[in-house]
Amino acid sequence: MTTRRGLGVEGWTYLVLGVGSLGNALWMLAGPMHWYTDLPAAVPDTGPFNAHFVRDIGCAFFTVGVALIWAAFAPRWRWPLVAMSTLFLGSHALLHTYDTLRGFLGSDHWWLDLPGVYLPAVVLLVAGEHQRRAQAGRT
Repeated sequence: MTTRRGLGVEGWTYLVLGVGSLGNALWMLAGPMHWYTDLPAAVPDTGPFNAHFVRDIGCAFFTVGVALIWAAFAPRWRWPLVAMSTLFLGSHALLHTYDTLRGFLGSDHWWLDLPGVYLPAVVLLVAGEHQRRAQAGRT
């Protein structure tokens, strides 16, 4: 809930996740090889480097970042912006889950991917559901 005095917990949640996504996107777009080799999530375990592919995913993170920052400041638009952002981050987390469960990624990826893949998806899912319920209560 946004208050007159500030963003509220939800707004701050969307702002922090949005800035994080935007930062990740800019790194992917500006320095795909640096992102691939230096992100502390063992990205090379997922396959060979492909600058175009890293930048493609960077565009998706850029979109999510803009949407979540927009959602932080525009409560009226939060539900659709958060829903679409959750769709990407959630499906991204499910892909990582699938690849880890099938052994394509080592079991160490449960922990490596926790802060950057699983946690943002879960936080956004919970915050988005709270937003959906709050918005449904106002109609």
